[in-house]
Amino acid sequence: MKNIIIEVKNLTKKFKNGDAELLAVNNVSFDIKKGEFIRIIGKSGSGKSTLLYQLGLLDKPTSGSIKISGVDTKLLNDKQRTEFRLTKLGYVFQDYALMPSLNAQENVMIPLLMGGNSTSFSKKQAQDALDKVGLKTKFNNYPSQLSGGEQQRVSIARAICNNPEIVFADEPTANLDTETTTLILNLINTLNKSGQTIVMVTHEADYTKSAKCVIKLSDGKIV
Repeated sequence: MKNIIIEVKNLTKKFKNGDAELLAVNNVSFDIKKGEFIRIIGKSGSGKSTLLYQLGLLDKPTSGSIKISGVDTKLLNDKQRTEFRLTKLGYVFQDYALMPSLNAQENVMIPLLMGGNSTSFSKKQAQDALDKVGLKTKFNNYPSQLSGGEQQRVSIARAICNNPEIVFADEPTANLDTETTTLILNLINTLNKSGQTIVMVTHEADYTKSAKCVIKLSDGKIV
């Protein structure tokens, strides 16, 4: 279908804990168009992050299918999945997930180097991405020398450094104060307005008031 970048069909994810079985995502189906900003909302334990991890190929579903840019991801082997993630997808996590022993520029370079790019190319892309998120003067700062909001901006720079087709954000403002949250959300909105497809998990209903596309989960189902 034209302009559809993610196609989800009958997606289910189960977890086992001894004899017990948890149905975290329960037979959901939906499409996401290129350039959309999708907010996934729901109470704690509703399956939001689990769904995001399936869409971002960070975990494998129990059943169902996910097509991204026409590629049926269940047909990819582990090496192909890794390459797909590195070249097509970007990730922003609530805990920033930065390496404390690397400076901002080096943290952003990680997925570029893992994707087989040269050091010089990776450095240039990292600097451009950090400049885009307003950290032009922080290239050499380590995470411990950055505020929470600045660390999250480094995380966003890392997510967009390779011009991914889709950026996945899991509660990107959960650890931030109100003012910094507004800055981060404005930055993500700006990326979306420039054409970036974004899928974001949030527990804050207020952040979805202006959203055109919201997926609400309850007990693993879309409601």
